[in-house]
Amino acid sequence: MKKKKHIIVFRLSAMGDVAMTVPVIKALIQQNPDVKITVVSKKFLAPLFKNIGNVSFFTAEVNERHKGFFGLVRLYKDLKKLKPTHFADLHNVLRSKVVRTLFQFFSSIKVFKIDKGRKEKKLLTAETKKTIQQLKTSHQRYVDVFSDLGFSINLNKVILNTSPLNSANISKLGNKTKPWIGIAPFAAFDSKTYPLDLLEQVIDQLTKNDIQIFLFGGKNDTKILEELEKKYSNTISLAGKLNGLQNELNVIENLDIMLSMDSGNAHLAAMKNIKTITLWGNTHPYAGFAPFNQPKDFCILPDLDKYPLLPCSIYGNKTFEGYEDVMRSISPEIISEKILSLL
Repeated sequence: MKKKKHIIVFRLSAMGDVAMTVPVIKALIQQNPDVKITVVSKKFLAPLFKNIGNVSFFTAEVNERHKGFFGLVRLYKDLKKLKPTHFADLHNVLRSKVVRTLFQFFSSIKVFKIDKGRKEKKLLTAETKKTIQQLKTSHQRYVDVFSDLGFSINLNKVILNTSPLNSANISKLGNKTKPWIGIAPFAAFDSKTYPLDLLEQVIDQLTKNDIQIFLFGGKNDTKILEELEKKYSNTISLAGKLNGLQNELNVIENLDIMLSMDSGNAHLAAMKNIKTITLWGNTHPYAGFAPFNQPKDFCILPDLDKYPLLPCSIYGNKTFEGYEDVMRSISPEIISEKILSLL
C-alpha cells in the first residue's frame, strides 16, 4: 500500500506572514487530495487553518517546551512522531533551520526551504543604486518550496470558501442589512500607518453613505478606536469585543471591503477572498507582500514623483531622511472614492 504523503509546514513569525500561507495550502490540498499537512506555528494562529480538509495544526511552544536549542530538539522529536514524509520550511530563520537540519540528518524525508530573495530585496530598498522592479510574491515563494518537494500547485485555481455570520457575531452585531466596510488603521510601524487625522476624513466621507463601518485593532488600540466609534455614526469598534480570532475572521469574511495598512488584517481579508484595499507608506507591494489575488490598483501608494526613493524598507522598520510623512501624500478623497466605487 502506497504511503500517504504527509508534509510538515513550518512557519512561525507574524500573523500576516502565516495568513499568506493559507491560500497556498488550500490550493495544495484541493489539487493534491492524497496529501496530509501539519502546520507548525504559534497557538493563537490555529483558527487560520480551521476546517481546511487534511490539515492539522501543531503548536510550537516556543516559550515553554520548545524554547532554546534543546527545546527545538524536543520539537523535532515531537514532529518526527507524526511520521512526516516531507518538511517545508516556509520561514528559514534560526529556529526552523535547527529543526530542518535535524530532519535532514536523522530522518529520511525530503526537506526544502524558502528562498526569501534577500539580495533583490536589498536592491529594492537601497537609497542609492536602487533597482525598482516587481519581485516574486511571498505566495509564489511558498509555492516554489512545495514545487521543490514535488507538489504541483496552481494558485489561479484555488477555491477560497467563506461562511455566513455565526450566531455569536449576530448576537453582538446584528444581521447584515447594508454594506459592511472593515477598517484596520494600525500597523507594526508608524511608517506603515496612515495618519489618524486623515483617516478620520475617510471615515467621515464614508459615513455619509448608507454603510456600516467596523474598526479592527488589538487591545492596545481600544481607546483610540472607541473614540472614533463615539465620534462617527454607523461606526463600531471591534477591538476587544469579539471572542477570539475565529469570530474576528468570521466578521472579516462577511465584509464587502477591507481597508488596511500593509499589515496582517489585509492578509486575513484576502485569504477569505474579500476585496482588500491597502495603503502603503515606506514599504511597497513590489517586495512581494501584497494581499493575495487582489488587483494592483487596490494598492494605494504615496506620491512616487515626490518620493522617488520608495520603498525605504521591506517591513517598515527604517526610513530615509525626509520620508517620514510619505503617507500624507495619499489624499483621503482617493481612498474613500476607491472604496465607494467598489460597492
